[in-house]
Amino acid sequence: MVRVSVFGIGYTGTVSAACLAEQGHQVVAVDIDPAKVASINAGRTPIVEERLDELVSTNHAAGRLSATTDIAEAILNTDVSIVCVGTPGEDTGAIGLSYVTALCRSIGAALVERKGHHSVILRSTLVPGTMESVCVPELERASGLKAGTDFGVGYFPEFLREGTAVADYFEPCLIVYGAMDDPTMAMLRELNASLPGEHHAVDMKTAEMIKYTSNSWRATKITFANEIGNIAKSVGVDGQAVMKILCSDHEVAMSPYFLRPGFSFGGSCLPKDLRALRFLANSNDVAAPLLEGVLEANENQIARAEALVKRFEGRTVGMVGISFKPGTDDLRESPLAALASRLLDGGYEVKIYDPSVKAAYDEGMSGAGRGNDRIGDLPERLVGDLKDLIALSDIIVVGHRYKEAVAPLSALIGDKPMVDLARIAPGVVTGDAYEGICW
Repeated sequence: MVRVSVFGIGYTGTVSAACLAEQGHQVVAVDIDPAKVASINAGRTPIVEERLDELVSTNHAAGRLSATTDIAEAILNTDVSIVCVGTPGEDTGAIGLSYVTALCRSIGAALVERKGHHSVILRSTLVPGTMESVCVPELERASGLKAGTDFGVGYFPEFLREGTAVADYFEPCLIVYGAMDDPTMAMLRELNASLPGEHHAVDMKTAEMIKYTSNSWRATKITFANEIGNIAKSVGVDGQAVMKILCSDHEVAMSPYFLRPGFSFGGSCLPKDLRALRFLANSNDVAAPLLEGVLEANENQIARAEALVKRFEGRTVGMVGISFKPGTDDLRESPLAALASRLLDGGYEVKIYDPSVKAAYDEGMSGAGRGNDRIGDLPERLVGDLKDLIALSDIIVVGHRYKEAVAPLSALIGDKPMVDLARIAPGVVTGDAYEGICW
């Protein structure tokens, strides 16, 4: 059993804290937001994520999971700190490090009073070299101690997908970590010992680069599939059929999850990390035309969806889904939110069916509406019953393929104007009153 403090009760932090506690470790989650701390201490999750509510509740009840706003207290009473605060993108595209640097300074100050070895491990997404050039110097300046000698430092990127994060944690697709010192490397091995799959112990800069490479590769595959789908449709070919056959070639390790023509990518990672990697390349005078093209093509897919809506008559649009991904309430850089904003600006009335987002608002979760910077009156636009949404709408936009929505929406194909971004009925292609974005 390891005593762990997890800094940041956001998406990655909450999942990491709950799963570490489930593994039997003693975990204290730390955040400056009293509402999030109160949520954990009441045995409730502050965000929507499958199985997370159960893990938070059971581990809090078992005494393995608690939360605090007191950074020093957390450092003094744990063996390792895991930093999961956000690194939002700046207007230039550069990675935003204000949360990371502020927390490194606070942790460094607390380390002065800490007796015995303590490791500081970051999970926040950082461009290659950030640990060495920013995090370590900040920790050393604030503590007056020597990293790698007086305290440990490591980097442990996460590869959790929202909506399946708990399953991803316990059955990881990739385990990568790096450290400056042997005790921290040993700590990382212990924290991951029970997890299946190959463990990749590398230097910190390589670990940072693997995280960006993974996210950029996933984003690139989505855009590639969309472009193929758009071209295929233009010549009367089903783009999904093309990509499905291409993905049967497992020898080149193509993942069908991403190589499936559809709508734009979004969320807290892929757009931001692509911009940051592009910024890094430009800063080092390295040409990166594909990264430029991926971001442009992703925006084009949103414009394409808007154009498809405008082909139909009617002024009330019912959107099925508004979060960036089904099964989560996260709206950070959601392409569906961007589409809704475009339609609102164009004079359309927009109604929205999204069970996870509505649940977050209805239950008063502290994270409700996180990432929403496009729809000011979002709660008022949410409709709890799909039948009501259908009745209110002139045009249906299918953004997410919810199980309960498949049958009623499939029954509407050809009868009610529909723009399908998620393929509600496999095999159906564009026809009367129905537009599939890539088929």
